[in-house]
Amino acid sequence: MDSPAHPSPAVFRYRAYSLFWGGRVFTTLAVQAQSVTIGWQVYTLARRAYGVEQSAFLVGMVGLVQFLPLFALTFVAGAVADRQDRRAIILICLGGELVAVLALAALALHPAVSLLPIFSIAALFGASRAFLGPAQGAMGPMLVPREVLPRAIAWNSLGYQSASIIGPWIGGALCALSPMSAYLGSAMLYVIALLCLAALRANTKPAGSSASRMELIREGVHYVWTNKIVLGAISLDLFAVLLGGATALLPVYARDVLQIGAHGFGILRSGPAIGAALMAVALSRWQIHRHAGRWMFAGVAAFGLATLVFAVSKLLWVSVVALAALGAADMISVYVRQSLVQIVTPDAMRGRVAAVSGLFIGASNELGEFETGVVARVIGPVGAALFGGFGSLGVTGLWAKLFPALRDADRLDQGG
Repeated sequence: MDSPAHPSPAVFRYRAYSLFWGGRVFTTLAVQAQSVTIGWQVYTLARRAYGVEQSAFLVGMVGLVQFLPLFALTFVAGAVADRQDRRAIILICLGGELVAVLALAALALHPAVSLLPIFSIAALFGASRAFLGPAQGAMGPMLVPREVLPRAIAWNSLGYQSASIIGPWIGGALCALSPMSAYLGSAMLYVIALLCLAALRANTKPAGSSASRMELIREGVHYVWTNKIVLGAISLDLFAVLLGGATALLPVYARDVLQIGAHGFGILRSGPAIGAALMAVALSRWQIHRHAGRWMFAGVAAFGLATLVFAVSKLLWVSVVALAALGAADMISVYVRQSLVQIVTPDAMRGRVAAVSGLFIGASNELGEFETGVVARVIGPVGAALFGGFGSLGVTGLWAKLFPALRDADRLDQGG
């Protein structure tokens, strides 16, 4: 890592970027608090009728119902982000998520509510995020000069991870009062995010293209497929997190393994983000300029090892430390991947490439929750976490052989 030549806060000299950054932070706060609440509510409702393994499976189903619309809409969303005003897309998506979380708050008034309407609203969140992700990913680089983009990426990650620390705590604390309180708290955070984006004044519409929507989609997929560094980076992240999705098991660990309740659940959910935020602070001060591929593979391997420690832990503090190490390791992988993708991709294609990247991320998170729930149904939650840790380590070794260009990638600031 090299020390930066300019102070990190220089990116906040750009008002449009500052508002964009604030909007992303409050959006993440809302999403994290809401996600904690959905997971806790589904697991609590399921435990009234089912055992631990079946309830863990149902929590994993939340991830699946969010991933399916994300998968179906991703490529269309990418093409839209490369044709329409990206700020307008974000505002529409956030407005839709605000309405959805208010619907969850209304449902929470009924303690015996069934899981079907909760799953249905979770699917709406997945559809919204199919469009939100590409628009956000493509809009950020439009708001700062190219020379400060790597630092802006680091600050984006720092904001995300900081919000990911506070958001689960908000959700866990409010869940202890009632799920309705937690959903209303999320709604307030969405409102603040909307206000930040509404105040943003900048040209956020990409240059027009005469190509058809299908041609735009084909170009985006072709670019990702032929650029082996980009393909290797996003697919490595996909399979490592897909297999090592220990966060999907946190409701199970909080209630039935560690027995620490809703407040403890919020602490566990904050663990990965604590480590990731600390790493993001370091990366905002000392950027990775050399041996980028090795840093990424080392991060994924450390992610798998930390997952194994978490799997066998019976103490809260050990579990939190393991989750923090997991988050710090994942932050390195995320930083390298985002820098590679955003720096080397032309602005006219950023929406489509961000859509493909978002699909991989969505698969690793939402589909990873489902995979973990299925494995937990068969071999139990501890066995599922162990399976995930070993799986991440296996993927690291396999990808190092399949993608030598990524493994040998050197100058991150030059895209490879």
